[in-house]
Amino acid sequence: MTVFGESMRGRSAFVTGAYGMLGAWLVKALLERGAAVTVLRRDEVPASMLALEGLEARCTVVRGDLLDPGLMERAIGEHECDTVFHLAAQTIVGTARRSPVPTFEANVRGTWLLMDACRTQGVRRVVVAASDKAYGTHDTLPYTEDMPLQPRFPYDVSKAATDLIARSYWHTYGVPVATTRLANIYGGGDLNRSRLLPEAIAAVLRGRAPVIRSDGSPERDFLYVEDAVDAYLAICDALDADEGLESGAAPQARGEAFNAGGGRPHSVRSVIDAVVRVSGVALQPDVRGTGVPSAEIDRQYVDGSKLTQATGWSPRVDLDDGIARTIAWYRAHPDAIAA
Repeated sequence: MTVFGESMRGRSAFVTGAYGMLGAWLVKALLERGAAVTVLRRDEVPASMLALEGLEARCTVVRGDLLDPGLMERAIGEHECDTVFHLAAQTIVGTARRSPVPTFEANVRGTWLLMDACRTQGVRRVVVAASDKAYGTHDTLPYTEDMPLQPRFPYDVSKAATDLIARSYWHTYGVPVATTRLANIYGGGDLNRSRLLPEAIAAVLRGRAPVIRSDGSPERDFLYVEDAVDAYLAICDALDADEGLESGAAPQARGEAFNAGGGRPHSVRSVIDAVVRVSGVALQPDVRGTGVPSAEIDRQYVDGSKLTQATGWSPRVDLDDGIARTIAWYRAHPDAIAA
């Protein structure tokens, strides 16, 4: 089995968004591979996986806001970070619809400030979280990286801007950056109960019916969090490989965007049914919606073959196994469910 990210041993990484689910699992993987990790903390998050699993104590913690450009330069420069993983964002579609300006501030301005700090500090590899939502709606599925980005709603637009801004720093300034367009990531440590899986799992673990806010028909691509971490590390390895290319050779990762997903879409209803089935709790979902919620896309999934061809990455954890691992994590960390 390929272990991605071994090149990080002895290196120094700066992770924004480390207190979110994916960020925490990424930090864990980087520490396991022998990297020195610096994280950005804006707020106290006592139920974060970083705190619950003792990971924060093994990191250098920089307190402050992504929107402080001087702080970004100081964090990267003073801690000699040669690698940056930029995951910090306002990630909730409904919040973006209600409050577009803070979303654009965090996701768009935050990206250019972080990228410019990487430029001035000479960072050697940068991986930036965009999203499959940046594609908007297309008649043809799955999404491939050569499809145009045509988002319509505030969150989707903010992630398309994130993607384009980040990659512009390769084409204009030579900053070695790649972006990710990942499917819906799930796993232990997700504290945002507005999302489908953490709320459904919290419900079944408390013995109440999980709520479906649509009619259950929208289809999404789901990627287990440890597979998502491997995708990030695989891209980082590819950026390293590009550094060793002979002059004039075309890079595989620099300036590129990469999809990663679970391989096929699942309806919301089938995912909730899987949560109930795997949990072993006899409950029926509470279906409260009709059709597709406002500012949501009916059907999405991505083609991850570009990343597979470039790095050998592919998802290893199927939906039932991923849900079982996720339920086990929350059972082991009840404080996260209580948050």
